[in-house]
Amino acid sequence: MTSEASPDLVVEEGGGSAPEPGATPSAGALVVVLVGTFITVLDFFIANVAVPAIRSDLQAGAAQAQLIVVGYGVAFTAGLITGGRLGDLFGRRKMFSLGMALFMVTSAVCAFAPTIDVLVVARIAQGASAALMVPQVLGIIGTVYTGAARGRAFNTYGLIVGLAGVFGQFIGGALISVDVAGLSWRTIFLINVPLCLVSLAFVKRVIPESRGAGGTRLDLLGALLVTGSLALIVFALLEGQERDWPVWVWGCLAGSAVLVAVTVLHLRRRAADDAGPLIEPALFRVRLFTVGLAATVVYFLAMGSFFFILALYLQQGMGLSPLESGLVFLAVGAGYFGASLVSARFAGKLSARTVAFGPLTLAAGYTAIAFTADGLGPDGSVLWLLPMLLVAGLGMGLTTGPLTNLVLGAAVPEHAGSASGLMNTAQEGGAALGVAVAGSVFFPALAEAGGSASAYPDAFALTLVPLVALGLAAALLVLIAPGRAARS
Repeated sequence: MTSEASPDLVVEEGGGSAPEPGATPSAGALVVVLVGTFITVLDFFIANVAVPAIRSDLQAGAAQAQLIVVGYGVAFTAGLITGGRLGDLFGRRKMFSLGMALFMVTSAVCAFAPTIDVLVVARIAQGASAALMVPQVLGIIGTVYTGAARGRAFNTYGLIVGLAGVFGQFIGGALISVDVAGLSWRTIFLINVPLCLVSLAFVKRVIPESRGAGGTRLDLLGALLVTGSLALIVFALLEGQERDWPVWVWGCLAGSAVLVAVTVLHLRRRAADDAGPLIEPALFRVRLFTVGLAATVVYFLAMGSFFFILALYLQQGMGLSPLESGLVFLAVGAGYFGASLVSARFAGKLSARTVAFGPLTLAAGYTAIAFTADGLGPDGSVLWLLPMLLVAGLGMGLTTGPLTNLVLGAAVPEHAGSASGLMNTAQEGGAALGVAVAGSVFFPALAEAGGSASAYPDAFALTLVPLVALGLAAALLVLIAPGRAARS
């Protein structure tokens, strides 16, 4: 397959068959790459519900337990851009396969970790493996599919990302409750192994190899600078809200600002010398891509943090079990699924104005949830929340896939790996940082009210205020981007 937009894009037959112009691409490629997407996003959320069981089984301290989640998130987010560039240079199918194989191995190590230290190290390695695999997904979709099929594929990708986040807590709670073979929390990692094995068996059959043009060597200094900058930012913000913002956290943030400035200068110099920078600065000359990327960060700040505080509110405020809490999340999932199906039907008519309707709907849902939860109190029925959660899910489904399609449609195909890495970083980084934003409001409000169950509804409602503002900001950012249809 060759790209209509760029004669420099290299796509090899190498075991998979690329579609001829006008042909309908096989759905097999989409299924395989979306399995990789689902399990990596799922593992970002599923560990939250398993932390109490892990602490009890491995006698882990609070800081160690936190690293189970933070270690994965930091390694995942920090490595995405480098992972995308590696796909551009050495082949997206090859890097996807390598990332999935490593993810399978590290998942098995997590499942059978004898101590908390082994589990933490394995989780960090698992996040790094995910960072190698996930950026290839959007790059593969962008090269294998064209026209309306590409729009539908991007919307399906958005559906899978949302469902993995929404159902992560439900799946985790169910696996732990069933306690297969007495494995308890270990099953949430072990389940990845057969899924990876089956997917790897089909990779070469259904996915053609592709890579970007321009340069054959990795910008190692750029990779170190970008990874270090992202790791410092994400780690400092996540740890800051957990530890009440000590001085060393501010030192990390100051250091990350210096690293970002040095990184920008380095990338510009590499681009001027035509030396293949890790991130191509030319990507940011397209207003739709740049503003859309900013909108993605803001939207995921609002989306990822909502799952976090909703889980706390339902379990600790309303007294639900992890499984019962997961069942409530199904209302969000139902709205997400329905809206994603609708979005996929109109993928070919995508515009900034239609995409902006999604975060506006999300903000409306959050507003209704805040008022309802504040009036329920700790003894009310969570059933009253279900319609509002459905609306919030609709907003998520109308945003995730269409916004991804809109932004990546503005990127030239030869930089698909870098663009995908940036998009994934915006998504995962936004979700991780959103937890810090929500926590900086939720926990102080909870402590001020005494920390009892009766304090949770007020703290939950108060935390939704900045999330509503983030939803409105995301809609505004999309609207100020060029209102043309995404390029296909």
